[in-house]
Amino acid sequence: MSLPDVESPAEFFPPVPLPRADSMGLFALLRTLKDNPLEAWTRSHFEELVVTRRLVFAEVHVVSDPSAVRRVLLDNADNYRKDSLQRRMLSAALGSGILTAEADEWRHQRRTLAPLFTPRAVRGFVPAMACAANRLVERWRRNRMGVLDVAAEVTDLTLEVLESTIFSDGFGCDRDQVHAAMKIYFDTIGRIDPFDLLGVPSFIPRISRLRQHSTLRFFDDSIDAIIRSRRSRRADTPGDGPTDILSLLLTARDPETGQGMSDALVRANVLTFIAAGHETTANAITWSLFLLTQSPQWRERVAAEAQREIGREVEGVTERLLDTRAVVEEAMRLYPPSVAISRAARAPDDLAGTSVRRGGVVVIAPYVLHRHCLLWERPNMFDPNRFLGDARQRIGRYIYLPFGTGPRSCIGSTFALQQATLVVATIVRNFELELPFGVVVRPVHKVTLRPAGGMPMAIKCRS
Repeated sequence: MSLPDVESPAEFFPPVPLPRADSMGLFALLRTLKDNPLEAWTRSHFEELVVTRRLVFAEVHVVSDPSAVRRVLLDNADNYRKDSLQRRMLSAALGSGILTAEADEWRHQRRTLAPLFTPRAVRGFVPAMACAANRLVERWRRNRMGVLDVAAEVTDLTLEVLESTIFSDGFGCDRDQVHAAMKIYFDTIGRIDPFDLLGVPSFIPRISRLRQHSTLRFFDDSIDAIIRSRRSRRADTPGDGPTDILSLLLTARDPETGQGMSDALVRANVLTFIAAGHETTANAITWSLFLLTQSPQWRERVAAEAQREIGREVEGVTERLLDTRAVVEEAMRLYPPSVAISRAARAPDDLAGTSVRRGGVVVIAPYVLHRHCLLWERPNMFDPNRFLGDARQRIGRYIYLPFGTGPRSCIGSTFALQQATLVVATIVRNFELELPFGVVVRPVHKVTLRPAGGMPMAIKCRS
């Protein structure tokens, strides 16, 4: 791990594992994928638009060519489905929700859920997000903490936002118990087990995910109890009760068929929203705050903007936080929420001149795409100006994919970006954050891209 030399104090090259000169052997690759898949990327991945390698389970094509990305995720999307490895890892943890569903079941869920996440609907959650951010500010001021783990703090905050927007009555159990279950859940969900890579049948237990089962039972039982309670309340007092995401899920109908979702699907999607909206948004906030500690110029720009815009009318506040949003978007470029998207070809295809066989695996890795030397100018440098003014318009549609693209893009992307922008602005408006001397920041890929060992920071109130 090292940082490239900088040419001026205004330039900052955030820490990442240095790409390998050559590919690893199979067993070394398995170990690396288990520990930190980021360390498996080679220089060729950041210098060539298509890199192909034959592994035990399939021929794998890492694709960064924008036209090929568009073909896989949009133009010929029906030919590409989630590969078996990805389905095994995610379905074990998320059930049959929108993230893991395929074909007609996925289309039914997408149509049913889409009205819940329109920009107008998401703007209605700004007060809940602002309240959670303000409670964090008051807690930090009251406790007068010196150094704290910002990653853990904002993870608790995003869980609080999800609790208030999905279940306005709360989880119905002790919050510390929920937090403990969340920690186990995110330490195990999506972990790449060697058995998965080797194609061992799914009925063979995966040792790496044994802790996940009790945690999933806890969430299933808790969510099922809340659903039963909410349905009972709605039956007793129709039209009464909270108008949170859970209520919207229980009443949502597919606009084409009029069909609603079963309790099992409601539960699966609640769990999906918690998994996708909790950890990914917390990481976007954490990386944004870290990057600002290393860039005094941008830190003061964000602080000045927040001072000017927060406190005015709530309506449209996140649309006015342009500098803050640019910082968050640049943080998601450097440390994307979705590190890699994989698909299996159902029929032969051609991608940017590369032949893809039936069953071949295509990997579109935002982590690689966002740092590719043929697609970005100075790709490893922190520069939020990329997302302001005319520069933003010059970013190719298929080279920046923090939330994916095409039909299966993240349905909650507007929710996540709005929350991250508002929380970062609120924190920087009230506090000065510094990375303590000697702290080494190392990104690690564990489903999402998180800082290994958390993100300790010294917190000082702004005068």
